[in-house]
Amino acid sequence: MKVSKLSDNLNSSGAHVSAGPVSILLYESDKGSINSTIQLRQNLFSFLLEGQKSIQYAGSRAQINPDQFYLLSSGNCLMSEKIVAKNGRYRSLLLFFDQSLLADFFVRHQKPAIISIKKDKDEPFLVFDKDAFLLNFIASLGFMMTSGLPLSAELQKVKLEELLLYLNDCYPEKILRLRTSTYQADGDLWIRETVTNNMTNTITVGELAFLCHMSLSTFKRRFAKIYNSSPSKWLLEKRMQKAASLLKKGELKASEIYLELGYENLSSFIQSFKQVHGLTPKQYQMSI
Repeated sequence: MKVSKLSDNLNSSGAHVSAGPVSILLYESDKGSINSTIQLRQNLFSFLLEGQKSIQYAGSRAQINPDQFYLLSSGNCLMSEKIVAKNGRYRSLLLFFDQSLLADFFVRHQKPAIISIKKDKDEPFLVFDKDAFLLNFIASLGFMMTSGLPLSAELQKVKLEELLLYLNDCYPEKILRLRTSTYQADGDLWIRETVTNNMTNTITVGELAFLCHMSLSTFKRRFAKIYNSSPSKWLLEKRMQKAASLLKKGELKASEIYLELGYENLSSFIQSFKQVHGLTPKQYQMSI
């Protein structure tokens, strides 16, 4: 399984920026991608300009549209990019920054009332809607990237500070929910959360292991210890249990639910259903 380490493998347009505490890049592609395995070595603001993007961490997933942008914590995730316009492109502005800069910002600017609030749950990424200020901010980044002028480290830090100040004023509690530590979760709990949240997603066992920050062999061994089953068998049975439940209601046919259960085509779904239940979905519905 090939793993990309952002920002090492990005194609940039405009001024070239070396990796540092803050890096701003313009990313463009004329090809989509599905479940690219990504290791983020820094936190990342991503401003989508054209296309659609989905992001998936171990316990959460979201689809991002051009009227939104997101803040990702460093760590392992899956990314998919979709080109939606005919003859279009996928384009985004990326702002990478070290965790130390975020920690320093909170020390200098966090509101006392917010500091006392206990976070219910750290989140690996946050999604924001673009407003008038943010549209102008993104436009300023785009101008900087296409001007052909070199970007100093200090200027990039100023742009990061500007964005963080605005978000801290408008969304003080939300921005605190970003997961600010490296992977420290209990391995067994991490596995349970990951597989539960991805039972009906199109995802491989290798990708589940990647999201759990484990090798495939370690993931399989720990999974078997928890569930007394292999990951492939367990996921198949859970998906087919849900399929049977949906078919029992009689409102949907196999052709209407296979995508919801993470299958890319109907024939594969029918084969899996018969493997578990001994009947095709149509035969199963007729039997009940």
